[in-house]
Amino acid sequence: PYLRLHPDLVLEEEAYIIQQDGLMAKKKYRIFGITSRLLMLIVAALLALSYLSIVINPARIWLVSLSGIFYVPLMTLNLILLLWALKRRSRSFMIPLLALIPSFFFIGRYVQFNSDEAIDAPVAENTVKILTWNVGRFALHDKAAGVSGISQCVDSVFTFIKQQDPDIICLQEFSVGSKEKVRDYLKREFKGYTAEYYLFPEKNRSFGNVTLSRLPVDGKGKIKFEESANLAIYTDHTYGDRSFRVYNCHFESYNISLAGLVRAVAKRDSTVMAETGTKMKRSITRRPKQVDRVFDDIENCPLDAFVCGDFNDNPMSYTYFRMTRGRKDAFVEAGDGFGATYSVLWPMLRIDYVLLPDGCRAVTHDIPRLPYSDHYPVITEIEL
Repeated sequence: PYLRLHPDLVLEEEAYIIQQDGLMAKKKYRIFGITSRLLMLIVAALLALSYLSIVINPARIWLVSLSGIFYVPLMTLNLILLLWALKRRSRSFMIPLLALIPSFFFIGRYVQFNSDEAIDAPVAENTVKILTWNVGRFALHDKAAGVSGISQCVDSVFTFIKQQDPDIICLQEFSVGSKEKVRDYLKREFKGYTAEYYLFPEKNRSFGNVTLSRLPVDGKGKIKFEESANLAIYTDHTYGDRSFRVYNCHFESYNISLAGLVRAVAKRDSTVMAETGTKMKRSITRRPKQVDRVFDDIENCPLDAFVCGDFNDNPMSYTYFRMTRGRKDAFVEAGDGFGATYSVLWPMLRIDYVLLPDGCRAVTHDIPRLPYSDHYPVITEIEL
């Protein structure tokens, strides 16, 4: 009855409640705005760090290279935050926008949109067709693809390579049962090719790098890496009036199982996660030393150098930045679509390459998605 006699008090109470609700809403909005800006700053900083990873030697600061490994998801996350900020008409859109600007210079290392005219352009006569492939010790047996054992996997790989009819074949993690008979074996399987290789012995099999060439081999050599079962081999060739060297590289791998790591995280197995971190650190710190060894050999070689193989590093890395000095990336020049060469987490990981001297031109580039290895082959035709 009192409130009915004094309606002005009701209005004042309602106004007070509305005012308090408004203050609470503003407070929540302010906290949300600060949190979202902080998230944008963190993600933008990580993306900026991935740009720096190409010039910082991970042997000195190994954690920096991790940001380069995650460049694609970091770029994607910044793009999502940019679109979200634009939809909300928030001025914070400038944070992801500024972080994304340098990506215009790097995204072409991961995906290309070359025109059909460029892809279908006629191939000149003075071209060399190169195929590089980490065959994974022929250990990937895909029953869905009709491959149930090592011998069938080997047959499938060899059949595909012969169909491509390349001039030079660079294989990594090539595995055979008898090291003593490997030359006769390769000569029988690849008639007309000269085989050069270096294999590490194991208990029952041997594995390593193999280079097969239909071009004359004028010289050969190997670059072994300290405390590692990885290496680079090279062969010197002459084609027409041009001499060049082809490096077949396999740099240090992480030697981790992604499936095992996921299971360890799910089970909170700290031992496995700690071992994974140790392996990653070891790989990241060893690889730049191996890269420098190969780069020094290239610098001291009077011939033009082609660099092929499994780098175990993506394009936002010290490895790629170092190896492309004085050379071009065949995918960037002639590729189309995604350039990922590793089947796991496709299309995020591109780790297999063919790099060519500045005086040459890549006219075709293909990455067939085959089930016979965890890596896909890289095939390119190069005009000398």
